[in-house]
Amino acid sequence: MYASVRRYKVSSVDEAMQRVNEGFVPLISKGPGFIAYYALDAGDGVVASISLFETQAGAEESNRMAVNWIKENIAPLISGPAEITAGEVKVDKVA
Repeated sequence: MYASVRRYKVSSVDEAMQRVNEGFVPLISKGPGFIAYYALDAGDGVVASISLFETQAGAEESNRMAVNWIKENIAPLISGPAEITAGEVKVDKVA
């Protein structure tokens, strides 16, 4: 399993979350090997997301999808570049 964690500084967390839920979630959930997607309010105008995929290629594709979707849909809400961390999940536990 592979994960991608992205962080963004936004001008409106609520508006960003609404647009992500309505527009990006349906897109990313169709990505190859999609497992899960989470978006959270990290405080101080920061939104973070966690995408889980079966393969590294799926996680990398999710980053490309995010970059393109942001440019086309919420770029005015975001200040500065995204911080992206991706890699293989080495430890996991599900309740």
